[in-house]
Amino acid sequence: MKRNRNMTNILNPVLTRTYGGVSGNPVPPFDLGEILRYAGVKGKDIPENENLAGKDDLERICEECIREVEGKFSYRVCFSEYEVNKCEEGLDLGFAVTTSEALIKHLEPCDRVVVFGATIGLEIDRLIARYAKISPVKSLFFQAIGAERIEALCDLYNDEIRKEKEAEGRGLVFRFSPGYGDLPLALQREIFSALDCPRKIGLTLNESLLMSPSKSVTAIIGVKRKETGERV
Repeated sequence: MKRNRNMTNILNPVLTRTYGGVSGNPVPPFDLGEILRYAGVKGKDIPENENLAGKDDLERICEECIREVEGKFSYRVCFSEYEVNKCEEGLDLGFAVTTSEALIKHLEPCDRVVVFGATIGLEIDRLIARYAKISPVKSLFFQAIGAERIEALCDLYNDEIRKEKEAEGRGLVFRFSPGYGDLPLALQREIFSALDCPRKIGLTLNESLLMSPSKSVTAIIGVKRKETGERV
């Protein structure tokens, strides 16, 4: 992965969007079924000292966790758009050059990409750590709630971009994140640098390429002519 330091094919400056709260765009309601799926537990898997009998108790404690964390999220997205071009090394994404065969194939119908970082804030990490010591089941549910919330945020943002691009006569391919296929996780560094994630949305990356807050996502959305492919 080579850094593109020219940045001549950036189409807009880095922008941010905030969701939830008084001034932010609305966020989707919690999906209890999806949270239970992310938790991946059945009644028989619950530690005996939790005094839980089965699915009804699981749903009850999940709803308790939702009530505890509701209103404490900080939903934020930063993003920019770039032209993409083939080059000798592989594919110039505008902020980096990639040799990932999976991403190059994925972006074949595209001449632009929207690159974004998204996070739901640190509060869920604090609750996961706190309850890991006093209630492993609650800690598990806070993990699942965080997973459901960040995916809901990404889906919401993706849908907004889809509508905006449809108005331009363009379509999208589904988002593609570092670590998928042969796209190296190290691309995170280029995304964080291009988007200035720490300053824009408080999202940081450590030397091991782990993000903080942990319930965060970076991804690339391919933008194509609407006539050339399906909607997503």
